[in-house]
Amino acid sequence: MKVLVIYAHPNPLSFNHALLETVAVALGEAGHEVRVKDLYAERPKVTLDAEDFQGILSGRVPEDIRREQAEVEWAEGLVFVYPVWWFSMPAILKGWIDRVFLNGFAFEIGPEGPRGLLRHRKALVFTTTGGLEEAYAQGNGRELLLRPMTDGTLRFCGIGEVAAKVFYGVPSATENQRKAMLAEAARLARAF
Repeated sequence: MKVLVIYAHPNPLSFNHALLETVAVALGEAGHEVRVKDLYAERPKVTLDAEDFQGILSGRVPEDIRREQAEVEWAEGLVFVYPVWWFSMPAILKGWIDRVFLNGFAFEIGPEGPRGLLRHRKALVFTTTGGLEEAYAQGNGRELLLRPMTDGTLRFCGIGEVAAKVFYGVPSATENQRKAMLAEAARLARAF
């Protein structure tokens, strides 16, 4: 399968970067063709502004958005790797989604309501937190971490098979715990 990995973390020495490398290698070992989109390294425009809106509304999608959409269209599977910041994804990833997953490309609104247009076979989300898992067990913590991406974005846009894994408490994890997290990520990626 062709897999596009969308990565959003600014520090190349971070655990998230180690997670990205582990996942990309494991996907390759499983026989997938892998492309990595490193948003912080590539620095795409991520603000959907008035000029973009005018072009889109008049049927002229900006060329840079069309290039990003072509990368998404190339893939049969999508994998996301990012940290949780303020119970959400980093702004660079949210902005990229805002500009790329447009009405008419990723979904459409018709007389019967919204319909997803992405035809990817599956998606996998890896995210990390600073807080321990116990902190997210109260209330709807885990759901708040994942549902905006898994349901509000990916399933809404038509991807039926979406899986997610949260690695909790990364800053306080021991080296052995981090190794176990990376081994779990590799296992999930190989099974993708």
